Amino acid sequence: MMMQRRAVLLGLTALTGCGFELRHEPVLSFQTLALTGFPPESPLAAGLKRQIKRTPVQLVEDPARAQVVLEALREYRDRTVVASTSVGQVREWSLRLQFDYLIRTAAGELLVPKVELRLSRDMNFTETTALAKEQEAANLYGAMHSDAIAQVMRRLAAVKLPA
Repeated sequence: MMMQRRAVLLGLTALTGCGFELRHEPVLSFQTLALTGFPPESPLAAGLKRQIKRTPVQLVEDPARAQVVLEALREYRDRTVVASTSVGQVREWSLRLQFDYLIRTAAGELLVPKVELRLSRDMNFTETTALAKEQEAANLYGAMHSDAIAQVMRRLAAVKLPA
């Protein structure tokens, strides 16, 4: 029992000594943020709003009243056939998420120029499990949205307002 405790303590000490740290919410250096240009019912906008609510930053509807404006230029999801059989049955899809945005002040000053975020996932497909594969595709798109939101949040954390 004593040896197990020592091993656990030694392991924890090694982790703290190597610089390991759990991921935490990014610290944003502004108080108000507006999200503009997102299509209605956008999963990215919904996810960003959820993440922003976990910070002290206040979301405002009017971009003119915000210190920082995240402007969505393009949000696009698609799937293309990567492989098919000789009779035309799909065997593999490529799912893609494209999200272009910029970050600016309410006055229009660019804080982060246009960012083109591209994510993709490949998915095997068989006709016999089509319903399950649709759910898998939804899960993969959800994972891509989460990745995109995390990247945008890190980019927002790097924003420094002009003096």
